Amino acid sequence: MKIGVLALQGAVAEHIRLIEKAGAEGVIVKKKEQLDEVDGMIIPGGESTTIGKLMRRFDFIEALRGFHRQGKPIFGTCAGLIVIAKEIIGEPEAHLGLMDMKVSRNAFGRQRESFETNLAVKGVADDVRAVFIRAPLIDEVGEGVEVLSTYRDQIVAARQGSLLAASFHPELTDDERMHAYFLDMVREAR
Repeated sequence: MKIGVLALQGAVAEHIRLIEKAGAEGVIVKKKEQLDEVDGMIIPGGESTTIGKLMRRFDFIEALRGFHRQGKPIFGTCAGLIVIAKEIIGEPEAHLGLMDMKVSRNAFGRQRESFETNLAVKGVADDVRAVFIRAPLIDEVGEGVEVLSTYRDQIVAARQGSLLAASFHPELTDDERMHAYFLDMVREAR
């Protein structure tokens, strides 16, 4: 099983390390043609506006929408969550617009307000280590979206079919369980 990590910006090597720790092959994806080689995709953290611009420049928008239409799973972490959302509060348009959720950028504040905590994540564990860095927040979800985790009554992880979103950075820990959960989604989809 091959899992791609969109390598336009963000913590790519860290995701590759945890994909491999969870038992799959990690593939650094820099060209849209590589999407044909992978069974699932991770859109990492970074800066969502920059990632969106680079996705448009390198023709990833329609390519990733097509990847999703094929039923192949996509996991967005931090900025990646913003990239897959249908609506971004305060922004005129979404990037991929795939997941039925409304999100806020930098909802947890600036870099200095970054923190780590353990979260209960449905279907994963009660003690998933989560790193929040200028993290977004899921303000609202549509009917078909399952809330997987909250922090102080705010949604920080959710799933809609083959789409998985986390406000935090699971790749900045040694805990591969979020990646293992995503690999199970990819197995289900195959």
